[in-house]
Amino acid sequence: MFGLLVFLGIILALALWVASNYNGLVTARNVYKNAFAQIDVQLQRRFDLIPNLVEVARKYMAHERETLEAVVAARSAAQSGLAAAKANPGDPQAMTQLAAAQAQLNTGLGRLLAVAEAYPDLKANDTMLQLTEELTSTENKVAFARQSFNDAVTGYNTKREVFPGNVFAGMFGFLEATLLEIPVDKQEAVRTAPKVQF
Repeated sequence: MFGLLVFLGIILALALWVASNYNGLVTARNVYKNAFAQIDVQLQRRFDLIPNLVEVARKYMAHERETLEAVVAARSAAQSGLAAAKANPGDPQAMTQLAAAQAQLNTGLGRLLAVAEAYPDLKANDTMLQLTEELTSTENKVAFARQSFNDAVTGYNTKREVFPGNVFAGMFGFLEATLLEIPVDKQEAVRTAPKVQF
């Protein structure tokens, strides 16, 4: 009788240990998925601002149609990249597609804002100033959300790679998640401070 109780106690302890490790992996995965949801919120806000920015600029920049169309096309591609990533946050292909689409949109917006500098009336337009300020604020929020997501992904990946998580990750199909990183060819431009001249 005593041996049976000890055996049942060991089985119960083992079951609790397995459940605890499994639940830890599920929790870590849900944390990074929630962090990605914050990226989604900020990118959606950014996508909502862009048509207004383009519309204001269109009134002043009649000769810059190609630049405006490039921004609209990049926004569309970025929305598609976000939709793919929302379906499976952390998936390597989805994260690569999203990062590339966002980099393309950043390039288009940068070109639009650079060209806008040549139009004094546009630069002085209150709506344009407000939209540019909101876009800058949103960009900062996107960067913060991306950092939070990457921290959560790193925590999840660490949990699934260390013992005993690595055993349970393999048994229960917890795949490695991928960070949302700036494409290598765009890193220097993002990390270099802009030069201001007066």
